[in-house]
Amino acid sequence: MVLPTDKNWERLYDALNIRDFIGFIMGSAIQDDLLPIKIIFILFTAFFFCAVMYFYVNSSYLKYQFMQDISEFLSWQAYGFREVNRHWRRVMKKIVTGSEKEYKIAIIEADDFLLEEMQDAEYRGDTFEEMVESASRRVLPNKDEVLYAHKVRNSLVHDVNYKLDLNLAKKILIHYEKAIKSIYSY
Repeated sequence: MVLPTDKNWERLYDALNIRDFIGFIMGSAIQDDLLPIKIIFILFTAFFFCAVMYFYVNSSYLKYQFMQDISEFLSWQAYGFREVNRHWRRVMKKIVTGSEKEYKIAIIEADDFLLEEMQDAEYRGDTFEEMVESASRRVLPNKDEVLYAHKVRNSLVHDVNYKLDLNLAKKILIHYEKAIKSIYSY
């Protein structure tokens, strides 16, 4: 037979106190007294829940993150890639016209578009060439072709009599397209 020790008595006393405390908390008298406090906390909870939902709906950052995920999931493309394709189709429509003037405009617009994409991607450099050089080979695998295309573009801008045929224009636009899509998809 085990005789109760001081520790056993303390545990028994603590257990009785815990039962008494739980009984007191669960009793109807204290519950009636706590009802106004419960209502206040429920109102605070509802207010803060509504505030969180309001800021969630009106936050552009959260909308952007949510819309980006939904758009990428549904289109199987990177977010915003549809805009890049739409802009690129407008540039390529100029090639279909068969006019040398339109070829030149298409190349200039493609160069400007690539410059915008490099600036958005925050490549460093004061000039186009410096930005292209700051891109790694993994991001921009056709650096040499892009620099050549940019030289042709500069020739178009600075020399009014520069002759450009359809095949060269298509080749240059392919270089620009590859560069834009590789920067955007990286």
